[in-house]
Amino acid sequence: MPQENDNLALVHAAYRAFHDRDAAALLATLDPGVEWVHPDGLAEYGLGGTELGHRGVLDFLGKVSGVLGGMRLEPQEFVHSGDRVVVFGVRDVTSLGGRTETLPFVHSWTFRDGLAVRMEDIFDTVVFTRLIDS
Repeated sequence: MPQENDNLALVHAAYRAFHDRDAAALLATLDPGVEWVHPDGLAEYGLGGTELGHRGVLDFLGKVSGVLGGMRLEPQEFVHSGDRVVVFGVRDVTSLGGRTETLPFVHSWTFRDGLAVRMEDIFDTVVFTRLIDS
């Protein structure tokens, strides 16, 4: 059980870092070889597929501001078991044109040796791309 609680604490720390726009604090929760996975349906915007390592995460985060005006994550439910934490939540996504919508997400985090080795973001890409294109 202590490992589960440690993993849950790391997920909370990652969301705090994202909220605070603190890249160093976010990377401190991630293994140097982390897999940062987003739906392939966002590839045309540079936001789809798998980024590898800290550099890949930073590259991904850098691309977000080129296609979105902003994003705020609100994790709502945490389910943890062993090396996995699954988070259900919503995100407020703002288009470059200023339109904001609230969209649900599921994040699946996998941990090894006290750091996240994989984070997979699961959401409706059709609605998301419609917002990007607006």
